Amino acid sequence: MSVARMLTGDRPTGRLHLGHYVGSIANRVQLHQRYESFFIIADLHMLTTRNTREDIEQVSRNAREMVTDILAAGVDPARATFYLQSAIPEVGDLNTLFQNLVTVPRLERVPSLKEMARDAGKEEMPYGLLGYPVLQAADILCVKGQVVPVGKDNAAHVEVTREIARRFNHLYGPVFPVPEMVASDTPTLVGTDGQGKMSKSRGNAIALSDDPATVRRTVMGMYTDPNRVRADVPGTVEGNPVFAYHDVFNPDRARVAELKARYRAGRVGDVEVKEELAVALNRFLDPIRERRARFEAEPGLVDQLIFEGTERTREQVRGTLVEVRRAMGLTSAYTQVRRRAERYRKAAATPA
Repeated sequence: MSVARMLTGDRPTGRLHLGHYVGSIANRVQLHQRYESFFIIADLHMLTTRNTREDIEQVSRNAREMVTDILAAGVDPARATFYLQSAIPEVGDLNTLFQNLVTVPRLERVPSLKEMARDAGKEEMPYGLLGYPVLQAADILCVKGQVVPVGKDNAAHVEVTREIARRFNHLYGPVFPVPEMVASDTPTLVGTDGQGKMSKSRGNAIALSDDPATVRRTVMGMYTDPNRVRADVPGTVEGNPVFAYHDVFNPDRARVAELKARYRAGRVGDVEVKEELAVALNRFLDPIRERRARFEAEPGLVDQLIFEGTERTREQVRGTLVEVRRAMGLTSAYTQVRRRAERYRKAAATPA
């Protein structure tokens, strides 16, 4: 490979939000200009927590929305390969082979898996969710990804991938690169309710596709300092979601510093601070909305990008799987059986 490869992506559970942007998408927009970039639509990963018939029926629509969001955020479709995970069955074959290179206690030490199970309302850990990092390793290594943009929650998963790559190479020969992680500057974004990270399932998110009125309405309802009952009461900036968003999305640093000073001194109300945040967020989202409108104006374009990308990726993965099976000796095992069977048939067909 003359240009290093990047693998990244999301589960198709709906439109993306500002938390996705600061956690990974901003990195992707920058990095995809430097690397050969694969964007996975991880619907098999979705099944670990959302696997009803209704969930599955929404995959194609959600995939289209998700890819549109990524393109609207600034990813160039000419420099990105989007593909649907479930349409490449060879990834499952690689996942099966990788399962033998990691132990259950190792997977149980991945901290985010219990959180994912809890958020999905699972009282016990599903087998597939425990193996989530192994399937993720198959996703990354099937295209021989060398760079993986990660947020804080995903770093432990990718470390499992690195271990599996090293283990495979040690046992069978140097087939896989050991991928490097590229962390985002802002790993997580607190939700608008101030309760944990931004999440669609918690209803505390601002979508990249939200219109200006929706953004303003959401911002005006954001959680702030609960002890501040009047504008003349000194407020707390630290841990205040409104100011956390100002820090990330308001480019006027001097104005943000002034608002913080006035807030601490009890010389500005929550309404004014939120109004200015709504303006800053809508100014940030306007170019994303404009790009989204252009892609939505060509019905079928995003579907075509996903289809073509999936076909290209499957060809790559097939080649990787052949290389893996050959390195492990699985190809020669069946070849020996086939040749002995051929000799048997010839001997049986020869008259005595």
